[in-house]
Amino acid sequence: MTDPQGSEVFVESRGGILTITINRPAQRNAMTKAASELIADALVRLDDDPDVRVGILTGSGGTFCAGMDMRRFQLGERPVVAGRGFGGLVEAPPRKPLIAAVEGWALGGGFELVLASDLVVAGAGAKFGLPEVKRGLAARAGGIFRAPRLLPRAVAMELLLTGEPITAEIAHGYGLINRVVEDGSAAPVARELAVTIAANAPLAVQASKAFALESRTLTDAEAFERQSAYTDPVFASEDATEGPRAFTERRAPRWTGR
Repeated sequence: MTDPQGSEVFVESRGGILTITINRPAQRNAMTKAASELIADALVRLDDDPDVRVGILTGSGGTFCAGMDMRRFQLGERPVVAGRGFGGLVEAPPRKPLIAAVEGWALGGGFELVLASDLVVAGAGAKFGLPEVKRGLAARAGGIFRAPRLLPRAVAMELLLTGEPITAEIAHGYGLINRVVEDGSAAPVARELAVTIAANAPLAVQASKAFALESRTLTDAEAFERQSAYTDPVFASEDATEGPRAFTERRAPRWTGR
């Protein structure tokens, strides 16, 4: 576990799950350059550590992330990491699944961190918005194109053009959120979801995520043609032998990731 006093990001590895917590509660977890770099390092660890299967991204103090630190922005700081973008995430999401556990506000870049995640668990009081137009800016950390992909066009355009937020209930109704839970329980419920994912074959999970994302713009014919590059290694793996054997022997599988 990484939890140095005063750190802007806490990282904990437990049970195959890496939890990344933005820790600037007094600033509503507004993103800084330092925090972005720490998140980027944690995401590299998520992908490189064979004992880690799933990541959770959350915030401390009842807020997910209120976007970039505007005071730092005025001083010339940009909370981005080369090659990875805002928050060390939006331009290079990890190969392994990442769950956003959201309490309170997820605004601007904070919402764009959510849009770059694979699954979302949110407290009932959470709110999501892209207020950049209210600040003379634009949602260039992925919101300007991911929101229209993941939400109905009219809803996405309203978020982008008015800058007004939507509630967790509304976001859930549009399929943006997997679970809406009691306030304060987003992280524990996200962990329950992560435990379920971590119990599955790691190669199969990673291949499923990778091609699900790549295939979004493909026709069915193109998808069937291209998916073999992702699925053939899965079917040829040791885990593909272990899974059916464990099923027939009525025991839990022992995955090796090979």
